[in-house]
Amino acid sequence: MKNTALTHIHESLGAKMLPFAGYNMPILYEGVNAEHETVRNAVGVFDVSHMGEFLLTGPNALALIQKVTSNDASTLTIGRAQYSCLPNNDGGIVDDLIVYKMKDEQYLLVVNASNIDKDWDWISAHNDLGVEMKNLSDDYSLLAIQGPKAVEAMQSLTSKDLSAIPYYHFEVGDFAGIENVIISATGYTGSGGFEIYCKNSEVEQIWTKVFEAGAAFGIKPIGLAARDTLRLEMGFCLYGNDINDTTSPLEAGLGWITKFTKEFTNSENLKKQKEAGVTKKLVAFEMLERAVPRHDYEIVNASGNVIGIVTSGTMSPSMNKGIGLGYVTVKNSALESDIFIRIRKNDVPAKVVKLPFYKK
Repeated sequence: MKNTALTHIHESLGAKMLPFAGYNMPILYEGVNAEHETVRNAVGVFDVSHMGEFLLTGPNALALIQKVTSNDASTLTIGRAQYSCLPNNDGGIVDDLIVYKMKDEQYLLVVNASNIDKDWDWISAHNDLGVEMKNLSDDYSLLAIQGPKAVEAMQSLTSKDLSAIPYYHFEVGDFAGIENVIISATGYTGSGGFEIYCKNSEVEQIWTKVFEAGAAFGIKPIGLAARDTLRLEMGFCLYGNDINDTTSPLEAGLGWITKFTKEFTNSENLKKQKEAGVTKKLVAFEMLERAVPRHDYEIVNASGNVIGIVTSGTMSPSMNKGIGLGYVTVKNSALESDIFIRIRKNDVPAKVVKLPFYKK
């Protein structure tokens, strides 16, 4: 099992450590609800250094990205990032990822930790264009500094104007005394903030200075358990739960990152699926009684017939009610549709709702 460059710090802080995607990761510190609330109302820091980073360089770098991703990366300018996915040949998804345009002819792809090897092999297999590929995953660390006070708390650490970096844009500059740090206005929580990419040798200094600067703002370390409840309240897909090798981006509600203005892996079949219409859809639902939906629970209709399956579920810390995502047949997918979640032997009522669950 791999450690991040900060594992010893998490352990010294008393974090509960568990294996996650082959890494020894902090799952929680003081408790999910308290950590969740810190990010929603103040500022918290996640060590997400287990994520993967690939650097693609050369005159054909964009052409390769266009070939393997569903979104249109030709719209990116230097300093912008884009959410996208890697479709497979069978109608499913290899992974979802973020594409950063670093320079002309240079892009950084950030992929899920559990899929680093799979994604590298997939992109490499399609690289018949002579693109230089570097896997930086083991050399780089990633901190997610998230929450409504993140800008104010971190501004003293950089000469860049953090408030001037729009969502899904980034700057490369000084941060916490380190040069050439990527400061990206991205995140997985829906509460604003930044993701900081730096070398492993630099991250401990950055971590220390981030906590010094954030002390007056109530900054706390946050574990991966709260990361999951935060992302679910926003309805953000988690690979392995809500999307996988068998779910199409159109079924998953990711039509907005599936651009048929270009050709990409399996685009012809996905285009046909769009024209014909999908048979199942990923929906958001709220429980109407006090109950917690869980991954793989069956979704049924009023007659007790199975119409789908829960992919993600939790008791929402912000709203104190059970929420979830799941695939259901199209005829049961309309907003306000009555559905039931089979919890043990009970069919507990729920309704289909609009995302996000959490409204600021």
